[in-house]
Amino acid sequence: MQKCQPKTITILGSTGSVGANTIDVVKRHPRRFRIFALTANNNVACLEQQVKDCHPRYAVLRDHKAAEVLRKKIAASGLKTEVLAGEEALAYVSAHDEADYVMAAIVGAAGLLPTLAAVRAGKRVLLANKEVLVMSGALLMDAVIESGAQLLPIDSEHNAIFQCLPIDYGTGLEKKGVRKILLTASGGPFRDIPLKEMKSVTPEQACAHPNWDMGRKISVDSATMMNKGLELIEACWLFKASKECVEIVIHRQSIIHSMVEYNDGSVLAQMGNPDMRTPIAYGLGWPDRIDSDVTPLDLTAIGRLDFEPLDLVRFPCVRLAQEAIASGGTMTVALNAANEEAVAAFLQRKIGYMSIARVVDNVLQQYQGVAADSVEAILHEDQRARTLARQAIVSC
Repeated sequence: MQKCQPKTITILGSTGSVGANTIDVVKRHPRRFRIFALTANNNVACLEQQVKDCHPRYAVLRDHKAAEVLRKKIAASGLKTEVLAGEEALAYVSAHDEADYVMAAIVGAAGLLPTLAAVRAGKRVLLANKEVLVMSGALLMDAVIESGAQLLPIDSEHNAIFQCLPIDYGTGLEKKGVRKILLTASGGPFRDIPLKEMKSVTPEQACAHPNWDMGRKISVDSATMMNKGLELIEACWLFKASKECVEIVIHRQSIIHSMVEYNDGSVLAQMGNPDMRTPIAYGLGWPDRIDSDVTPLDLTAIGRLDFEPLDLVRFPCVRLAQEAIASGGTMTVALNAANEEAVAAFLQRKIGYMSIARVVDNVLQQYQGVAADSVEAILHEDQRARTLARQAIVSC
């Protein structure tokens, strides 16, 4: 019997939490997977250690100066990994003929070009970057169809929906008897505190998520619930759903990761402990299920599962996301750009927590969208919205 060759994987954003968890799952299946390339922004120390552990063919840093530092360290270690730098290098390892799968885990707009390169090259793309679809939904989904790429969602919520839908859901949710997609949300660290106390929230408090261990930007998005607004937009593109078909439900325990409601009254839910290795393993192994080393779910220990409606007064960022996708065009590009700028300013203590939503709202009020029909247009509008956001931050 002929042995199957391991699938080779490029990990975009390997030093982040999703990237590190992907490496953990891959290591458990050495006969099935092999790391082809690892990429990061400027985290030399972490990427150097990952190179020593995984021995990829390529290591890429977006920052050229950081790449030069890593190049010298790799050479001194006697490793054969080739170190590359810059945006073009990210796209190169994403579209490389020898890469079978691409884990798209770069946070924010920076992940757009390499993810699009992987899709256009026909790869299996494991999408853990919601901002890519928020910015370029139609463009990316058209590229998937044209290239024959596989786009598998890795965000725990969209991965859960994917598991609960029929295999051929792409023919239309209504034709498959789907009534509603239910996106669950923990509510983050500020779901219960009085609204007046939210004015004094610090970056440290916003990054202390009660259920998940995530990067700082994603943690703040979870606190403001902008992550749920972005996920709503992503779900519309991934599953060809209208925004009216997607409902957000607060579920404190983060055990049910999302649900799908059918016309016959059935509701299918995907459950599991809050650990990103579950959706990562599902994406890597699909259509098979492979071991992730996630602790089995003990429902008797959990005892109860709670659900609450979403409070748009407490979480205005969700309303802003709903308005952006309803407007169409590049409004969602402006939403994402303004949010990234506002969150960065908050983490740098330039603005208060409550000003994040105000900055985004300010930008959307001023911004006039255009058709999102090319990468060039999307990137131009991204920069235009960021300029508006920086102006709004200064005036806060």
